[in-house]
Amino acid sequence: MHLRRPLVSGLLALEVALAAPLAACGASSTSNSPSPSPVPSEASAPPADASLATLRFAAVGDTGKGNQGQKRVADAIAAKCERDGCDFVQLLGDNIYESGIASPDDPLMQSRFEEPYANVNAPFWVVLGNHDYGAGGLGNDFERGKNEVDYTAKSTKWKLPSNYWHRVAANAEFFGLDTNLILFRRAEDQNRDFAEWIPGSTATWKIALGHHPYLSNGPHGNAGSYDGRASSGKPIKDFFDANVCGKVDLYLSGHDHSSQWLQEPCGGTTELIVAGAGAEGTSLGTANKSHFQTKALSFFYVVIQGKTLTAELVDQTGAVLFTRTLQKP
Repeated sequence: MHLRRPLVSGLLALEVALAAPLAACGASSTSNSPSPSPVPSEASAPPADASLATLRFAAVGDTGKGNQGQKRVADAIAAKCERDGCDFVQLLGDNIYESGIASPDDPLMQSRFEEPYANVNAPFWVVLGNHDYGAGGLGNDFERGKNEVDYTAKSTKWKLPSNYWHRVAANAEFFGLDTNLILFRRAEDQNRDFAEWIPGSTATWKIALGHHPYLSNGPHGNAGSYDGRASSGKPIKDFFDANVCGKVDLYLSGHDHSSQWLQEPCGGTTELIVAGAGAEGTSLGTANKSHFQTKALSFFYVVIQGKTLTAELVDQTGAVLFTRTLQKP
């Protein structure tokens, strides 16, 4: 079976959906593909006053090392959320190093997630990365990602209703991608669903979330030439060119362990942020022009109010390194 259009509209809808037992169901284009469990669809329109609401969230990836770097960033997120408010935190994949979890009861979920973020009083929405699919980051243990999906039923904080998903919050719609399955050409369902979901969205702000970047100045580089290899990551580039670039306002990713806001939007209008400095920092180059970039431990803090989106880059000490505002007419 294939995963069937999981839709979650706001946090309340998710909590209702998660009360039902999770049932196994296929998530890719082949019969031997992973089988994450979707939540039942529960579509609803945003509230009439959604355009007046303020939405605040932190976004960070490549977190789950259980090291001091993760703990320092976690503490900085907790302090920022306590001071300025967070409706949720968005994790951008590679949630549990080095190879995801062996079962929903794996103790790594405590040491690499629950304990580091115990002081963050907000739900964590999640997408999967290559390390979450096992094999030391090769990402080809295709059933392993389902364990993190199933952990949703065991946690009050972890929100991963399916291996890919979309949901409405205030006047924004969020589209969570499974870029690891896209990379391995196991994304027939995602191709079909995102071709409907994004054009069908009526939200003021459309924000895509995934692990692998479209453009990056880190060691992994750009989709289509990842790690300096010709055509590496071409399935991701092709998927984004067809379904994401020019169709959403912002794409947040991780994979490279740095924080970047690239200068060139994909498709002419989709802003690109890499937010993978949640536990450690790695080298940065200058192949792509950027508004700002750093390998410092850091996360992005995003505030959406009406037609204004402002993102701050906050480091492990709580210092704001960079701010940029997007304004709709």
